[in-house]
Amino acid sequence: MPSALIVGYDPQAIPGVDGEALRAALDAELARFGEHGIDAAMTLIVFGESAEAAVVASLTKQPWDVVVVGAGIRKTEQLLPLFEQIVNLVHRHAPQAAIAFNTSGGDTVDAAQRWL
Repeated sequence: MPSALIVGYDPQAIPGVDGEALRAALDAELARFGEHGIDAAMTLIVFGESAEAAVVASLTKQPWDVVVVGAGIRKTEQLLPLFEQIVNLVHRHAPQAAIAFNTSGGDTVDAAQRWL
């Protein structure tokens, strides 16, 4: 069974956003992976010292076929250093994994499937 790790920004840490509703949408998208026969896990992080440790722990949990970096991290200019850090961590700790990017939480399965 192919595997995918999704790395996204924790919606609870985004000011002015209904974090619970966004988290429910992310969880629904994660469930869709199973419907497509893909073993998937999600790691939600915030910008800070704990981000690297959380990403490394997830990357080394198992050999992933693809790592999807969420649009919330990639599209937010202030998070550019975090985005770069994640890409380099994937390169270092999961070199066998393809790297994919979604445009929103609702097309994460599609992003992963492009590389599976």
